[in-house]
Amino acid sequence: MTHIERFFATIDKKPVDYPASWLGLPVPEAQQPLKEYFKINDIKEMTTAINDDIYPIELPYHSPVSDAIYTALSFARNTGEEHDDFERTLTAPGFFQDYSDPAKVEDFDWPDPKKYIDLDELEREIEAAPKDKVIMGVLWSAHFQDASAAFGMETAMIKMMLEPEMYKAVNERIIQFYLEANEIFYKAARGRVHAVLIGNDLGSQDSLLLSPDLIRDLVLPGTKRFVEQAHSYGLKVIHHSCGAIRPIISDLIDTGVDVIHPIQALAAGMEPQGLKDDFGDRVAFCGGVDAQYLLVKGTKKEIEEKVAELKSIFPTGLVLSPSHEAILPDIPPENVEALFKSIQ
Repeated sequence: MTHIERFFATIDKKPVDYPASWLGLPVPEAQQPLKEYFKINDIKEMTTAINDDIYPIELPYHSPVSDAIYTALSFARNTGEEHDDFERTLTAPGFFQDYSDPAKVEDFDWPDPKKYIDLDELEREIEAAPKDKVIMGVLWSAHFQDASAAFGMETAMIKMMLEPEMYKAVNERIIQFYLEANEIFYKAARGRVHAVLIGNDLGSQDSLLLSPDLIRDLVLPGTKRFVEQAHSYGLKVIHHSCGAIRPIISDLIDTGVDVIHPIQALAAGMEPQGLKDDFGDRVAFCGGVDAQYLLVKGTKKEIEEKVAELKSIFPTGLVLSPSHEAILPDIPPENVEALFKSIQ
């Protein structure tokens, strides 16, 4: 099978020669060891080096406050300290922390995505992508996480309960920003991209961050709009949420997502066999290979055994991948190699 055929057959739960795979997104600190080990010049060559199926493309966004679409909305109050994208915290006070009037949502200087999305760079990225791979747009559109940052996470949760209209007003404005940004991407990439990755982190290691009812009321309606937008362009939707999200998996399926990412292997309730038994006929999954311990400390044999176990549970319907999309520098490159050799 070709990479593209394998991906679509896997997520459509049809027979495959072996399940589709995705490495994830190596963080900057992990890239140099991978380049040296696999003898490549650019981390983008990893897809070919390990014979992976998915080639991710991030939406190029460059503004005075951000070089990534997922940090485009800078809500942190001015503390006199400079932080890069990887040092942001949701616990910092947000712009709307003291707001109670939904009519004042435009007090924030909302960026215009048309001004900061670099279409020339996007065109170069798409043209440079290998034509035999599944091209996946990494759009995130993490409206829940951004709304949490807009108030500060603790304040956001209080607003949800005591001033829901204020929370909903900010959340709606965030959703509008991403819908517009995504539309720009979809029109520019039309016919040349196969799938998109969106999502919000809704779970911890042991439980959901919010009650299922709050997630259904305040988060998933926005998610459904993003899914419908992507589907209107004929794209498959991979939805990301870390953690123990089992109580809302059925709800995520109802939004129309095609793939739930990741199976976080050590999170409560995310055992692969149970997910297969309860949801395997309704949705595909991505993940399953533990990146908290197994890929960090495990042996080649242990990795091979885990992959064999996952393939026996999910002969199809699971895109095999580390249990988190961020490949960290504590994962030895030789274990990445062992993972992909085991899959194929």
